[in-house]
Amino acid sequence: MRLPHLALAVLAIPAMATAIVAGGRAVQNQSGGPGEQIQVSAEPQPAAPATSAISKPEAAKQATHSRAIDPEIVVPPQLGSDELERIEPRAPLSDLALAGLPRPPKTKMPDDWKGTKLFQSVAPAAGVIEAKGYSIAVSGIDIVKQDETCTDGGKSWSCGIRARTAFRAFLRGRAVVCAVPPEGGRDLIAAECRIGNQDIGQWLVENGWARAAKGGAYIEAGEKARAAKKGVFGPAPSVSGLPPLPAASRSAPVAPGSILEEQDGVLKPPADQQAPVE
Repeated sequence: MRLPHLALAVLAIPAMATAIVAGGRAVQNQSGGPGEQIQVSAEPQPAAPATSAISKPEAAKQATHSRAIDPEIVVPPQLGSDELERIEPRAPLSDLALAGLPRPPKTKMPDDWKGTKLFQSVAPAAGVIEAKGYSIAVSGIDIVKQDETCTDGGKSWSCGIRARTAFRAFLRGRAVVCAVPPEGGRDLIAAECRIGNQDIGQWLVENGWARAAKGGAYIEAGEKARAAKKGVFGPAPSVSGLPPLPAASRSAPVAPGSILEEQDGVLKPPADQQAPVE
């Protein structure tokens, strides 16, 4: 058994030598010729930094125009008024384009809402109430202004001031309930108002301190007040029942022991005393 193995080993030696020679020639051809020798340096080369692989950003290049533009030359063409033609706008694309701006939502009051209660109200005129930031004109009446005057037998009297005084006496600091929203505004608004179960507009008209508005709910009450000559429809208030004004005294009484002397109704210092220097 050893002789065949030995024979195979002897035959393999030439084959291996041939393969080694062929491999050396191939390496020599790739290196560029028999004269070139690969020199391997024994010194280690320095390692490149880790950031060397990152490419540097290129500087932004300014855009170049193909040609210069002169603003005095490149302008819209001048057209005469006769060359322009007005055309009608196109039809809307849908019905939604015809809709206007949305309206603000209305304040919805609760079902049991009976009005806004106002305290410490002030009456600048008969039928006008100011309180809690509101300025309310009682609806259904024509307000008698403060500076209004009425005529009685050819004589004028200040019926506006008299109506305001009567209205203030009617309010007497009581709580007023008006049909106004919970938040007040600066504008004068007309609303129905009451004190308890008493309608304020009804009271003003039936007592003649306001005139019923045309087409309002107080027409009948206004006709009755006019027929009865109440309030502004009646005569000027009588002042005969008032106590007379006290007569003005000519001089004040002299206190006992006073150094002043009364001469012709005027208090003067005594003659032997010098007058004060001014």
